[in-house]
Amino acid sequence: LLDGSVITAKRTAAVSAIATKFLMPAFAEVLCILGAGVQAYSHYEIFTELFTFKEVRIWNRTKEKAVKFASSVNGPVQVCSSAQEAVTGADVIITVTMATMPILFGDWVKPGAHINAVGASRPDWRELDDELMKNSVLFVDSREAALTESGDVILSGAEIFAELGEVVKGTKPALPEKTTVFKSLGMAVEDTVAAKFVYDSWSAG
Repeated sequence: LLDGSVITAKRTAAVSAIATKFLMPAFAEVLCILGAGVQAYSHYEIFTELFTFKEVRIWNRTKEKAVKFASSVNGPVQVCSSAQEAVTGADVIITVTMATMPILFGDWVKPGAHINAVGASRPDWRELDDELMKNSVLFVDSREAALTESGDVILSGAEIFAELGEVVKGTKPALPEKTTVFKSLGMAVEDTVAAKFVYDSWSAG
């Protein structure tokens, strides 16, 4: 038996980091996180370990949670009073909310920014508005899953450009100079591989 919540938090953030490595703009200085739950912590941890951002911002629907987040992580985090304030000028944006209606709007987003859209994992839930979905290059972990589970993809009618695996393999280009969205839903194989790392580490030691 393995703790699924820990594995989910770690592997989701790891996959977002892989997408960001390929898709973020060349000179990314500002990281923005919308949401302050478990996924916000796991994303912050790996993103500040792998990348060098000059500024990290956070916004949450209830400000107390954002303040708690900022005071409990290692490193300076600016708490923003609105999602728009947090997003404006950001190079990399992570949405890890329980939103059912869009909280991130295309006219706020800096051209060439990269967005990791992690929340809104049901066909009738949204985090991103139509303008952002339609004017970005859309990458997904699984085409099949995105077209049945992601409200952002289904309801906007946005066209999927590639699966992340195709970018990693080199069969599709990454296009970091464009505004990009990675819609993450999670895949069983990610849990399996993450669990194997845990098991192998335990077995060895």
